Amino acid sequence: MALEWIPRDAELKNHALFGTEHWGTQAPCTMYEKRPIKDPSGKVVEGLFSAWIILNNPNQYNSYTTEMVKGVIAGFTSASSDRSVVAVVFTAAGDKSFCTGGNTKEYSEYYSHRNNEYGEYMDLFNGMVDAILNCKKPVLCRVNGMRVAGGQEIGMACDLAISSDLAIFGQAGPRHGSAPDGGSSDFLPWFLSMEDAMWNCVSCEMWSAYKMKAKNLISKAIPVLKKDGKFIRNPLIVTENYVEDGEIVYGEYKKGDAMKAAKDMMKDLPIDFELLDKEVDRVLWTFTNLFPGCLIKSVDGIRAKKKYFWDQMKLPNRHWLAANMSVEAFLGFTAFNTKKITGKDVIDFIKFRQLVAQGALMDEKVFEAVLGKPQK
Repeated sequence: MALEWIPRDAELKNHALFGTEHWGTQAPCTMYEKRPIKDPSGKVVEGLFSAWIILNNPNQYNSYTTEMVKGVIAGFTSASSDRSVVAVVFTAAGDKSFCTGGNTKEYSEYYSHRNNEYGEYMDLFNGMVDAILNCKKPVLCRVNGMRVAGGQEIGMACDLAISSDLAIFGQAGPRHGSAPDGGSSDFLPWFLSMEDAMWNCVSCEMWSAYKMKAKNLISKAIPVLKKDGKFIRNPLIVTENYVEDGEIVYGEYKKGDAMKAAKDMMKDLPIDFELLDKEVDRVLWTFTNLFPGCLIKSVDGIRAKKKYFWDQMKLPNRHWLAANMSVEAFLGFTAFNTKKITGKDVIDFIKFRQLVAQGALMDEKVFEAVLGKPQK
């Protein structure tokens, strides 16, 4: 070559910011795996991988602890700078839950009434969403079960979502002492009509995977339940369009005896993610057969619309969420965390509103008046 005289350092540099210190295998933890890309025949493609970031806390519905948040940040940062990684698959352990948000036990027993500490935690949470949105690889959310509260928010930060049709989706904040300010109030107006976004944020109503698909909030809802060796769609859902109160409703849950019969039928049926994982592999293969630079520029062009509002609000939201830990968050998280003691997972909202209307000081007398009492 004519330019051989120009010095060049040929040794590849390591651009990873983190090592392996934030990943583990024993719950609760975040796991990180590199899995080979496979062609449609199942043959392994040499030297190319998908990075799997796995929330591993199934006994607490894969809620993320502080250490798990660090693991997610480390996972996305590492995958982003790994030349051999084509795309990231964000998923969780087990077949019941993708993620139900922050760990309520940790919120209640450590962060409540420690406003500064929760602000520090929210810096980590914001870093987790940033790590997803800034990852230089496309991100696929493999929804293996319920995706609720903060789990819904980090799921919506991903580029695509493919879901088990047994999964449920929704927010929990206003019912349990918080607000969906970890992304939902930023992302949902892009996904939905303004009124749908409003209702989804504030009602704490749970939506089925089929309703999520009908509302264009996920890419696909895939059957995972097997009966007599064959896949069947979620028996809890009326999958046909039907009219209720004069409206056509999509993907709503059955009611009454029909719901009870469906639950009884499901009790002993196995869950199998074969079709879900085939669809994940299909998407990964599509990504593999695209120019990597053109792919991520296209992805970032779409992400930028979500990032615009996320970046505007993430710091004000961080400060409000920290301040909120003194009253409503304390009450909401404490009620949920002590439900096995009191038999109730929420406060007495009517009594609380009455006390607010009377101008009551938000002190321990108010807290005692609205929280449940230990059952005898």
